[in-house]
Amino acid sequence: MKRFVVSCSALSALFITAAAVTAADDPVAVRKALMQSMAASAATSGAMLKGELDYNPVVAKAALATFNATAHAYGDYFPGGSETGGDTTAAPEIWKDPEGFQEALGKFQTDVAAALEASGKDGPADLAAFQQAVGPVLTNCRSCHEDFRVKNN
Repeated sequence: MKRFVVSCSALSALFITAAAVTAADDPVAVRKALMQSMAASAATSGAMLKGELDYNPVVAKAALATFNATAHAYGDYFPGGSETGGDTTAAPEIWKDPEGFQEALGKFQTDVAAALEASGKDGPADLAAFQQAVGPVLTNCRSCHEDFRVKNN
């Protein structure tokens, strides 16, 4: 289990660092790297919620911290002109309705901050506390994907 915790934290740090390095050159690549870090945290969270992975408050806290860091960085990587080119799944609605996108991003940031705060210094005390904290975060992920991501056929 300790190896997994280190790997999860190291992976998150790697994605965020990679995003910072490539930001100036390729906002699509940055978005993808940030989303990959969130996908890893969502997968870990889901595995704990489903009982596929033993609950660990440190891992839960790391997942929430990754969601939080990404939520506050993500919105900066949708400049005009990045809606096409590259291998993006960002929906045109992001640029057609920037206020709606910013509202969704703001809600996500608020819910993630609340989850992180509720998790305390050492992470959610138990699986039920983690489920309560991470539930709104994962709901936001789903909503944003429905409204602002190109559906895969």
